[in-house]
Amino acid sequence: MTGKAKPKKHTAKEIAAKVDAATTNRGGGKAGQVDRSGLDKGGHAKFECPLCKVTAPDVKSMQIHHDAKHPKIPFDEAKINNLHAVHVAESSKPRPGIRGSHKKVT
Repeated sequence: MTGKAKPKKHTAKEIAAKVDAATTNRGGGKAGQVDRSGLDKGGHAKFECPLCKVTAPDVKSMQIHHDAKHPKIPFDEAKINNLHAVHVAESSKPRPGIRGSHKKVT
């Protein structure tokens, strides 16, 4: 007997969650420390406030920050600094498609 209502196999959702957890940088370790510091590619935060240099991951979060911290100044999306555009454009190093893969692309 297998037990009470226990699935015999892993579900696609469970496998996808495990793959996502294994391949996504959650911010731990030395790589996460560099990522959080914002030195390489601006870290997790993509946008920077032009007034106080606070970073945010998306435009909506930046608008919330702006409304809370700078209520007298009108919000202008064009003035927000995109940190990833600055740093990603500079790097021309090719990245492998699969971790540890050194396949030659022909």
